[in-house]
Amino acid sequence: MLDIKKELSDLQTMYKDNNRSNTFNALIYGPMGTGKTNCSRTCRGPVLIHSFDPGGTKTVRDMIEAGKIFVDNRFEIEDPLNPTAFIAWDKEYHRLKQGGMFDKIGTYIIDSGTTWSSAAMNITLKKAGRAGGTPQQNDYLPTMVLLENAIKDITSLPCDVILICHEDTDKDEASGKMFVGPLFIGKLKYRIPILFDEIYYATTKETSAGVNYFFLTRATGLYKARTRLGKGGIFETYETQDIKALLKKAGYSTDDKAI
Repeated sequence: MLDIKKELSDLQTMYKDNNRSNTFNALIYGPMGTGKTNCSRTCRGPVLIHSFDPGGTKTVRDMIEAGKIFVDNRFEIEDPLNPTAFIAWDKEYHRLKQGGMFDKIGTYIIDSGTTWSSAAMNITLKKAGRAGGTPQQNDYLPTMVLLENAIKDITSLPCDVILICHEDTDKDEASGKMFVGPLFIGKLKYRIPILFDEIYYATTKETSAGVNYFFLTRATGLYKARTRLGKGGIFETYETQDIKALLKKAGYSTDDKAI
């Protein structure tokens, strides 16, 4: 017979000891100029950004110079005829993981998932002997598997993980309604969000005091969004783009990790 009390106690201990119990992962998407990259200023540090968007991290240059945010931007340069960005990223990511880097990182960010997934497709096209060409139907499945496996690995890291994406407008074939979601290749626009705790839509509101930056944390008729941290109405529908403030609301520590 099982010792039920002990079994349940062991499960509680295992949950508490799991270093992922106090972390979260988020998919943040939206149009250009809505503060997606800039929100890295408010994340638990130190922050590591693997940048695929050319010049995308210039908005946090002061934080980079101050040693609060660390950026690897070698993946911003990509030649579709001779693609190297995704392979270089994959090699570097696993080198850092095996070396224990993510135990000391507060937040790991890929900016952006849109160009990251394009770099993965470039590899598929090159393997098919059609480098720089237009993707065909049979190119999508191997690329989607490659990206899904990578995201499952990333979201298992012992730190906060954020995937930044651009937006995409689509139409629901059943209802005919339009909706806005993250921009990915093929059916990944439906499959990738399932893998994340938080899905925030980055947006702005212009006031008399200037432009304010917000996260939409709940789905509307048009925009896709979801929160697990803000369960039970802890989060407002529109929250200021401050990751630490959201973590504090959810009862999480906002402390940075010591290097």
